[in-house]
Amino acid sequence: MKNPSAAQAASNRAYWLKTLHQWHWISSALCLIGMLLFAFTGITLNHAADIPATPKVQQKVVQLPEALRSALASRDDEADNLALPSEVHRWLAEALDISLPGTAAEWSPEEIYLSLPRPGGDAWLRIERKTGSVEYERTDRGWISYLNDLHKGRHTGTAWKWLLDVFSVACLVFCITGLFILKFHATSRPTTWPMVGMGLVIPLLLVILFIH
Repeated sequence: MKNPSAAQAASNRAYWLKTLHQWHWISSALCLIGMLLFAFTGITLNHAADIPATPKVQQKVVQLPEALRSALASRDDEADNLALPSEVHRWLAEALDISLPGTAAEWSPEEIYLSLPRPGGDAWLRIERKTGSVEYERTDRGWISYLNDLHKGRHTGTAWKWLLDVFSVACLVFCITGLFILKFHATSRPTTWPMVGMGLVIPLLLVILFIH
């Protein structure tokens, strides 16, 4: 007959192992695509200098209507950087056929300059306040650069930053539950902890010996 305490211990072990496996597969499902992306872009970032890229530059020039130029002239005495007036913002978005954020622009007596950084490239817009001439330039450095910037969260906006936070939490759950699952199986797999130790020791040695 089984010892009641041994039976209880086996039951507890089975419960925790089942729970850990459940959290492990759910977290792995949530972060699988993200981990593939981050692993791939880890390679591309590490070899960025070896990956050729030919930036594509797009330029547009339009003329701001007189009625809208007056909306800009009324702000001559403003000292702080401000967003473009809503009517000017709408007209520029339509005339240039671009998605224009409502971020603050740099105002000076001669011109208004709006920096439009984006993943995988850059863009800017300049308005001459006297003539109403508008210049727009966009640089696209390719999809590898785009994915690299997604990896770094560079110029990706608030929604992507939140996604990175959620992804990071899912990765932590995946790793921590994996560690506890290893603990449960370590007794029958003697190489478990040496393998885990190698994952710590090898990077640590590289840092100590080769990174200064």
